[in-house]
Amino acid sequence: MFKFLKKLGPGLITGAADDDPSGIATYALAGAQFGYQMLWAALLTFPLMTAVQEACARIGLVTKTGLAGVIKRQYPRPILWFVGSLLFIANVFNIGADLSGMAAAIKLFVPANELASGFFLSLLLIILTIRLPYRKIAAIFKWLTLALFAYVVTFFIINNDWAALLRGTFLPNFSEFTNNSYLLMLVAVLGTTISPYLFFWQASEEAEEQNIAHRIVTKNELKSETKDTLSGMFFSNMVTFFIIATTAGTLFKAGITNINTASEAALALRPLAGDGAFLLFAIGIIGTGMLAIPILAGSAAYVVSETIGFTEGLNKPFSKAKAFYFVIIAATVLGFFLNLLGISPIKYLFYSAVLNGLISPVMIAMVLLIANSQKIMGVYKNGKISNILIVVTLVLMTVAGVSIFVIH
Repeated sequence: MFKFLKKLGPGLITGAADDDPSGIATYALAGAQFGYQMLWAALLTFPLMTAVQEACARIGLVTKTGLAGVIKRQYPRPILWFVGSLLFIANVFNIGADLSGMAAAIKLFVPANELASGFFLSLLLIILTIRLPYRKIAAIFKWLTLALFAYVVTFFIINNDWAALLRGTFLPNFSEFTNNSYLLMLVAVLGTTISPYLFFWQASEEAEEQNIAHRIVTKNELKSETKDTLSGMFFSNMVTFFIIATTAGTLFKAGITNINTASEAALALRPLAGDGAFLLFAIGIIGTGMLAIPILAGSAAYVVSETIGFTEGLNKPFSKAKAFYFVIIAATVLGFFLNLLGISPIKYLFYSAVLNGLISPVMIAMVLLIANSQKIMGVYKNGKISNILIVVTLVLMTVAGVSIFVIH
């Protein structure tokens, strides 16, 4: 396992970051409210998410530039300003929700004030991001992905209804599609899984890796990138599957459907599945937050820096990329300040979902155009299967985005 992990990079980190505390809360709520009936969504999102993220990674690898930089050079500026502004705001909401989730999880172990914990976590993450060299940050991110195995282990601790689990995985209950609550939850799962900030993050990280190594793109490199992305997206969707299944087999079965945060899900698991499940679930929240928050802030920093023209990159010291690091600091601090307003984390997630619903179709369409451009990608442009999957994703995310306004 350790040898395999060492060979992986931005793809694995991107996939793991997708299962952040706010994502865990969404998946836990899906299982608690609808049991095993939404497991099929994890199978659906895997190929779609993989196709989009692989295209983003290839764009970064070939152009040695992040997505925002490519868009800036090739397309009208207003598109980039629109997407960049909404992405920054959406990421701040997401950071706020993640900090709240982590602070609540810490409180499950020690009687700490949640705002104090949130402040400490914000400060710690900012200091680590600024002070540590890129290679150490990348290594830490990679090993933090192991926190997600907590949800795989938790699944095997509980008693599952295997017949219902298999039905939920392979036979969607189409009668539920007339249920607005079910549809809204499905939209939330799609929006949480296929997130625009991951498009920017992976492209920028692939570009950064290329610029550090000064390599020419080869077929072997592209194969490694595809394998890395495939592994990361499989890991992400596998964890999604196990979180939904775990809460379906415990909370839904016990009639506990009102879960607002991931820490509430962990606490509710304790009397139903024992201390082991509770501890693993809670530890996973803290570990994934430590991974996801710097990536949320970092993706915002890459977009803002490439849009305005700041020097950017986690491989650069603070003195040479001050504006880039100030964006990371601003996004993290603003996320923390949201918690001072006393707004429910569920509301942050809704606002974030609305903004991502606006951004996703635009960004997926841009990724499709860029990945198929002979001028930009040369011989490494998209293949037929990738195009079909990305078009399906574009249609699905457009419908999901519209549904947020129609259903809610």
